[in-house]
Amino acid sequence: MKTMKQFPEKVLVLGLARSGTAAARVLLDSGKDVTVNDQAASYEDAFVQELQKRGAHVVLGSHPLSILEGIEIVVKNPGIRYDHPIIAEALRQKLPVITEVELVSYLTQQPVIGITGSNGKTTTTTLITEMLKYSDCNVKLAGNIGIAATEVAQTMQADERMVIELSSFQLQGISGFRPTTAVLLNIYEAHLDYHGDLESYVNAKCNIFKNQQADDYLVYNADDSTLKKRVIHTNAKKIPFSVTAKLDQEGVWTDETHVYFFDEAIIQLEDIVLVGKHNLENILAAVAAAKLNGATNEGIQHVLKTFSGVKHRLEFVGMKQGRYVYNDSKATNILATQKALDSFKKGIVLLAGGLDRGNEFDELIPHMENVKAMVVFGETASKLERIGREAGVQVIKYAEDVNDAAKTGFSLTEAGDILLLSPACASWDQYKTFEERGDIFVQAVHTIN
Repeated sequence: MKTMKQFPEKVLVLGLARSGTAAARVLLDSGKDVTVNDQAASYEDAFVQELQKRGAHVVLGSHPLSILEGIEIVVKNPGIRYDHPIIAEALRQKLPVITEVELVSYLTQQPVIGITGSNGKTTTTTLITEMLKYSDCNVKLAGNIGIAATEVAQTMQADERMVIELSSFQLQGISGFRPTTAVLLNIYEAHLDYHGDLESYVNAKCNIFKNQQADDYLVYNADDSTLKKRVIHTNAKKIPFSVTAKLDQEGVWTDETHVYFFDEAIIQLEDIVLVGKHNLENILAAVAAAKLNGATNEGIQHVLKTFSGVKHRLEFVGMKQGRYVYNDSKATNILATQKALDSFKKGIVLLAGGLDRGNEFDELIPHMENVKAMVVFGETASKLERIGREAGVQVIKYAEDVNDAAKTGFSLTEAGDILLLSPACASWDQYKTFEERGDIFVQAVHTIN
């Protein structure tokens, strides 16, 4: 069992869920004095009772400021904002406030490949992991896409690498965390309700390379003007990738026929299964990180010839009566739906809608030239109908929910068309998660006769 001798003794874990519970377990295993605090959890929950039996002090149902008495450090759930009363008071008292991923640096010295960006994290993380696996490299997946990072770090062996997907929420709460290979995919305006402004969001993302040293690698998108300005401050060796520029002397790039790692042709574009320019960016980033960590060309080629997408992220569900069906339920913002629409040249029947955050959707209009029909649902249905009309979409239908939308949308398709669920909205008006929304869509499609 790996211990954390240099870590403070008295710890508050604020917010349980997956990462908080994992952090509490690791800290208890290391003999720390752990207090856990969560408003939603119940004393009847099995994981709460487990933590109590292992010696944790458990406070549920409220967030009393007195809980900070004697505490030396706070490990917070990434989703908890910094204006939360407990966090604000901890910062006022000058207590360190970190997220669970910071504990990785105390638990393992093995290579860590960290991936972040506004879009494409999960696809790129999955591609890197699979490329390394098919190259017979020992690798473990962690973070938002898999098991909590602390749980993985505890079990790392001498010949293993960790691949971890990292959000801006996680990265804002690091101090010494240092990936040996950092991947920065892109920066778009996002999560400003959490970070407050774009500069703070960008700063959080760029924390991924703040502790890197000269023998580390930073893989970054050379087509992103924001990143190009920021990466000049890194100590790591920079490896750019680009879908627009030839980088044969310094990075990963593409022409009309191949993907290249420096001047080495890796795979023909026509052999790659994933669709869309945004996925090509993800592929270039993945090739860079995988090659830098020992992947073979054969392993990379196998993955790119067979991998058709992460579940719920422009996932190819299959052919249904000659229609191409795609589940892009993870498209919870306008940018993601723009990228999905730009991925196809055939007639699209678009299913969209969900939680109303107060924004309009006019930015979708320039990307809708191939949309032949729309089915709208959820709180934003009327807003999406308006932009559909302005984009010249001839057929627009309302649906009660995603199940209804799938069946209505399919009835509007012809052989060769694309049936695309890409909501441009969060799911929380009707569903607990985007995964639940996507699963219901897929199930509905499978029941169509």
